[in-house]
Amino acid sequence: MSQTILAFDFGEKRIGVAVGNTITKTAEPLRVIQEKNQQDKFQAIERLITEWQPQSLVVGLPSHPDGAEHEMTQKAKRFGNQLKGRFQKEVVWVDERYTSVSVDGGNDALAAQLILQQYLDHL
Repeated sequence: MSQTILAFDFGEKRIGVAVGNTITKTAEPLRVIQEKNQQDKFQAIERLITEWQPQSLVVGLPSHPDGAEHEMTQKAKRFGNQLKGRFQKEVVWVDERYTSVSVDGGNDALAAQLILQQYLDHL
């Protein structure tokens, strides 16, 4: 059975979003959420969840190259926990150590695509 998945590359200013499914195992960049405040960001996410009806959500978990956590690790965890609480969806964490670095120009939607593709490749 095909499952739609939304993935998020969390940042304090921008949140990259990608979509994919478990049949084709391909991810596509969707958009970058740049709303000014937390409420508007979650409203934008809610619209995407309503539109795409994902069965689960993937959140990139940043860390130092050696795997040690840093400030953004905790912020990404809090963001994922908020997603789970607000939308009652399973949240899966994916190590994103190198995704933002490997995307030219810091395109957060492409970073989310890489995070999701990494997840889909390991299903």
